[in-house]
Amino acid sequence: MTRKREPLKKPVHIADVLKNALTAYRAEGDTELMKVWSLWKGVVGHGIAENTRASAFKGNLLIVHVSSSAWIHHLHFLKQELISKLNDALGKDLVGDIKFKIGPL
Repeated sequence: MTRKREPLKKPVHIADVLKNALTAYRAEGDTELMKVWSLWKGVVGHGIAENTRASAFKGNLLIVHVSSSAWIHHLHFLKQELISKLNDALGKDLVGDIKFKIGPL
């Protein structure tokens, strides 16, 4: 038999619900990794930001969508520098690797 939930006394903002859900299912470091989206353009610069988008995380692997294969090739040469700059901006070594793939910006 399923137990009925008591009705909420007041409305709850969806951001609070999502934050609680993410906190329950993700490690604390993962929550800090989400700062990358707000830091991305400032860290990588305007030119790279126009052709890339930080897309997702798998552990400490950052998936970055890129506009073309030429950009993927170019960014492979800058990968270690980007990882270093991102970690400096985050204040911790949270990004261990970056995978570039063609995807929606």
